Amino acid sequence: MDLIDMQSMAQGSYKWIMVYQDHLTKFCVLHPLSSKRAAEVVHHLTDIFLLFGAPYILQSDNGSEFTAEVISELKIIWPKLVLVHGKLRHPQSQGSVERANGDIKDMLVAWMGDNTTDWSTGIKFVQFQKNSSLHAGIRRSPYAAMFGCEAKVGLT
Repeated sequence: MDLIDMQSMAQGSYKWIMVYQDHLTKFCVLHPLSSKRAAEVVHHLTDIFLLFGAPYILQSDNGSEFTAEVISELKIIWPKLVLVHGKLRHPQSQGSVERANGDIKDMLVAWMGDNTTDWSTGIKFVQFQKNSSLHAGIRRSPYAAMFGCEAKVGLT
């Protein structure tokens, strides 16, 4: 889990993008945030966990005070949740998240150039595009890795 600072491009109350990425499948979920308060992050993480299940390990490098707040609130809901912070068990995983953040920003700028400056809407299209594109590391799309089939687009 990571946060992308969008304060320089604030859109209404939205100033941050929460990036949640499953390290096995590379599947990512993006949410616009008004703040980086733990309560708002936990609200969106809970939505993700109720859809896909809670992970045993949540990796973040957003600062120990922030991380402690998020984990404290999450531990009430999921007592088995473990935070990997500081010395990561898989340092390459954090690099993967940072690369994904760069990709997301680039894809969002391209989407906004073709569509609108409304990045809080654009991140959902970017999320779908990222999840349905081939990922070299896993040799399939994150969508296929997560759901066992390719994403479908369009109505027939």
